Amino acid sequence: MKKIIKTDKAPQAIGPYSQAVEIDNTLFISGQVPINPETGEVVEGGIKEQTEQVMKNIGAILKEAGYSFSDVIKSTCLLNDMDNFKAMNEVYGKYYPENPPARAAYQVVKLPLGVMVEVETIAVKG
Repeated sequence: MKKIIKTDKAPQAIGPYSQAVEIDNTLFISGQVPINPETGEVVEGGIKEQTEQVMKNIGAILKEAGYSFSDVIKSTCLLNDMDNFKAMNEVYGKYYPENPPARAAYQVVKLPLGVMVEVETIAVKG
């Protein structure tokens, strides 16, 4: 059965979608942007600061659902500029020191709220 996951420790959805949906021990986390959930504002700084906030948001959703970063099997990273790929990787990699998930990364024309990075994630228990 489908279960909607919601936490105040990650930004609220800015459209008609859920922060995450769990079904059959699989968690699908919607694309997270670098919004500080305490202020509701995009974090200041560059790609490293924005990626850090995105990963914190993903971590909060994982925790709310009873998962951890070690349960993540797939991520998709969207960047507004592929020149930020290396710096994004430096921050992203801290969250997956061993056995990192499968991943794709794309440059896109524009991201919501003019942010530099968005990451969606899939995690599996078991």
